[in-house]
Order: sequence, then C-alpha cells, then structure tokens
Amino acid sequence: MNVWIAIGVTVLGCYAVKLAGLLVPAGALERPLVKRLAALLPVALLAALTAQQTFADGQTLVLDARAAGLAAAAVALMLRAPFLLVVAAAVLVTAGVRAMGAG
Repeated sequence: MNVWIAIGVTVLGCYAVKLAGLLVPAGALERPLVKRLAALLPVALLAALTAQQTFADGQTLVLDARAAGLAAAAVALMLRAPFLLVVAAAVLVTAGVRAMGAG
C-alpha cells in the first residue's frame, strides 16, 4: 500500500507544479533572464544526467565501456554526423569494448 501512497503523492505534486506554472503571470515569463534560463536549463540537466549515467555506478565513480561509447558519440558529433549515426557509433563502440572484456 505504501507504493500507492507514493504514486498518489507524486501525481498530486506533478499536478501542483503544472498548476503553478499556469499561474505565473505572462510578464514574468517575458524577462530576458527567464527566457535565457528556460533555454539553458534543459541542456544543463541533460548533460548532468548523461554524466551521471555514464560515470557513476551507485556511489562510485567508474570508467568503463559507457565512457568509450560517449567518447565515440562526441567524435561523431564533432564530425557533424547525423543523429542516427551518432547513436550507432556509441552503441557499436560500447558493445565492442564490452565484448573485449574491458567493460
């Protein structure tokens, strides 16, 4: 039953956040600082999530096949490869490193 209580609290919290966002005056959203933060915040959060998922295992710092895949994706991005090619490069390098037993 504790799981359902947690789900209910999460649902109410999400609804409250959405409602709070709708109640913000339009003038507050037109400020340059707010516009800039709204543009940069998703990028920063995605970068933090990527770093956490790549270099962390629980509470320890790891350097394994995931890091090699991320590096391959970064190289593909620098070469301006299409998105699917970037993903394919990351997958193939990660799988190759794991197959060699290094990850």
